Amino acid sequence: MAQTPHKRRWLRWFLIGMPVLLAVVFIGLRMMFAVPDGLDLADQKATDAGLYQVSLTPNAGETTVGPIQQWTIFVMTPEGTPIDGATVGIDGGMPQHGHGMPTTPQVTDDLGNGGYLVEGMKFSMGGWWTMKVTVDGPQGLDAVTFNIVL
Repeated sequence: MAQTPHKRRWLRWFLIGMPVLLAVVFIGLRMMFAVPDGLDLADQKATDAGLYQVSLTPNAGETTVGPIQQWTIFVMTPEGTPIDGATVGIDGGMPQHGHGMPTTPQVTDDLGNGGYLVEGMKFSMGGWWTMKVTVDGPQGLDAVTFNIVL
């Protein structure tokens, strides 16, 4: 049975075009989910302008995908003196995916001794996340971004 020109084009596309298309999709997905080399994964950092020293830690001891978690932010002067009474905020997302968190984490309590309770932290998938902490305290407004890899 002879093939029509239409069937030959379709077969040629399928045998040549489909593998190329799959390769492009695969490479794109790898780039989208690949964690950049050299990320600073420190959980304690100086803020951008150096006004504060901030740490960000999960209360459960580890970061997990799925459940809503509580975290604690500690805010100190550059010399290490705890700062109470600051206005502290947090926001995050996945830079490679262009989306934020599935929840809206909030600082809900000033724990004293420089500690601030964060509730509503939820990571919906593994990969590279960034968390931006803002501090408005006695030295002024400043921010710091943390990298988290799950």
